[in-house]
Amino acid sequence: MSRKRIYKILLSDEDKKILNAKIQNKKTCKSIIRRCSILMELDENNPQHLTHAQIAKSYGVCKATISNVVSAYTSGGIGAVTKINRNPNSNARRKVDTRVEAELIRIACGPAPKGRARWTLRLLAKQVSLELDEPVGKDTVRAVLKKMNFGLI
Repeated sequence: MSRKRIYKILLSDEDKKILNAKIQNKKTCKSIIRRCSILMELDENNPQHLTHAQIAKSYGVCKATISNVVSAYTSGGIGAVTKINRNPNSNARRKVDTRVEAELIRIACGPAPKGRARWTLRLLAKQVSLELDEPVGKDTVRAVLKKMNFGLI
């Protein structure tokens, strides 16, 4: 047996206009369009009102996504649904900037350290950290070299 819904979503005509404008805007990202469409489907004024399971199946999302859209709407209104909250301090930001990338390529193109036949990822990471006073991991070095199509052989 399913639980009763705690929140009822009743969209006004102005809310529907805002959501439709977001959906029709070509610059809106897919996740926002999907959220707006889910919210339109959840409207209880809509005669073709769907359940959470039906919406999840038709939009290819999980039920938790629908619950998150409902909670965002009830706590913050349309504005909370139509924008993405990204933390500037998250791990999504770039690990190194172009200055560090250029320095890394310069070091990798140079001669290998004494006693070594070639550069390794760990040696490059250590050398870049020494020269630029910025901590750089070996995985970051690997990603930069792969992006530049640069092999250490």
